[in-house]
This record gives sequence, structure tokens and C-alpha cells, in this order.
Amino acid sequence: MIPAMPAASVSSSRTAPVAALRFGRVVSMGAVAVLILVGGVWASWSTAQHVMLTKGKERGTVEVTACGEDTCTGPFRPVSSGASARSRVVIDKSVAVRKAQTYDVIVKPGTDTVVRSGPAGVLFAWVPLGGALLLASVVVAGGLRLRRLAWGLGGLGIALLTAAFFAVQ
Repeated sequence: MIPAMPAASVSSSRTAPVAALRFGRVVSMGAVAVLILVGGVWASWSTAQHVMLTKGKERGTVEVTACGEDTCTGPFRPVSSGASARSRVVIDKSVAVRKAQTYDVIVKPGTDTVVRSGPAGVLFAWVPLGGALLLASVVVAGGLRLRRLAWGLGGLGIALLTAAFFAVQ
């Protein structure tokens, strides 16, 4: 190397493409992680809004009398003022619903569909977000190389799923 020539000019021409690729990886993986988390919130909110924002909604209990492949049915007994009794309401069949059991529920406005209420209902409504947190933690660890943040996201996802599992039992 010639003493009058700066050393940075040789190495900067090689690092520019590497820096551009690194920036592209961070932006694309960050976008994927955010998209996964937004999808988890979106999927959870369709049920969680009814469970968490109960003002003006019909609350009551349902005793599950019959279960099909995807749904269970039973009579609805109101406990809130303004709610009307129904001979048959529909609740999604899942690990959280068993035949011959009675559950506290909230009726989705304008339908005969109900969702579980209380702490078990809230936790169960946010299960898709728990899965999204776990998936996003893998993207954050591998794509963004932010291992501490990834462990935090994964831990939150596991905690949410575990809490929901024990709440619905």
C-alpha cells in the first residue's frame, strides 16, 4: 500500500454491499416479525373484544347438551339485565368446552353464538397471540439476531399458553 493512500477507501468498497444486505435482512425480518404479531392480535381480537368489553352485552350461562364436530349447543340462561333466555345457543367446540358442563358466557351481538367469559375466556381468547409470540421469537432470534428479545417473546408466549391451558381446565 502507498503511504499517501488512505486504508479506508479499499475496505469501504467491500463493506458497502455487506452493510446493504445486513440492512435488508433486518428490515425484512423485522417486517415479518411485526406481521406475525399483528396477525396474532387480529386473530385474538375477534373473540377477545366480546370477552373484555362486556358493557351492554348479554351475559349468562350455558349448559352444553350436545356437541357436533365443530360446535356445541345448549340453553342460555341470562344473568345480566336486558338479556333474554334462549333455548339454544352455539359455542365453538374446543378443549375448553365439554358436554354436560355449565359455563359463564357472553352472547356475540346479533347472533346466537356465545364465547366463554371470565379469566378463562380472556386467556383462551388470546391463545392465537401466544402462538404468534412463539413464532415471532424464532424470527427475531434467527433473522434479527436479537436473542434476548427473542427469549422474552418466547417466554411471554409460553406463559400465555400455559395460563390459558390451566384456566380452561
